[in-house]
Amino acid sequence: MSKKWTLPAIQEYIAKNSDSKLLSTEFKGFSQKLDFECACGAHFQKTWKKFKENKQQKCDVCQPPKESR
Repeated sequence: MSKKWTLPAIQEYIAKNSDSKLLSTEFKGFSQKLDFECACGAHFQKTWKKFKENKQQKCDVCQPPKESR
């Protein structure tokens, strides 16, 4: 059975696995863009799926987007 993600569970995952901070105060689902603060202080938005599964856990300056094929 897959885990049902809640805001507290997301905050705990981020605290253990990333240097970024979660700024969003609600979570409605995997396709919702969440607000984050990178370790460098920049703010950025990513969906939870991209943040967790694709490891896109920093702003575009610290972790530039991959070039499309």
